[in-house]
Amino acid sequence: QAQLVESGGGLVRPGGSLRLSCAASDRSLGSSTMGWFRQVPGNTREFVGAIRWSTDSTLYADSVKGRFTISRDNDENAVYLQMNGLKPEDTAVYYCAARPPEYGLATRERDYDYWGRGTQVTVSS
Repeated sequence: QAQLVESGGGLVRPGGSLRLSCAASDRSLGSSTMGWFRQVPGNTREFVGAIRWSTDSTLYADSVKGRFTISRDNDENAVYLQMNGLKPEDTAVYYCAARPPEYGLATRERDYDYWGRGTQVTVSS
């Protein structure tokens, strides 16, 4: 079964930056639409952004637009979430997810078939 593994989380001060990585174990996922979500305990999972591999088109939540950037690396079969200007409210567990490549960008959790286990991001002084 295909696996997604996130990395790059940690503790950062407000205004700082982090880059999260999501590596896919299955080459077939390399052509998928990839999404990033985040979740705070007690809340539902929130859409952060997504990238469609075939077109390189991206979509972002309003809360992160202009601060976060999603990119991909075909050779590494990975997708990245560059987070700049981090705020305490960005604190959450961040998950990457994948959906079949024939489908476009999506913001709903249920539209994604594969999920990683998440990586914690904490923004605090």
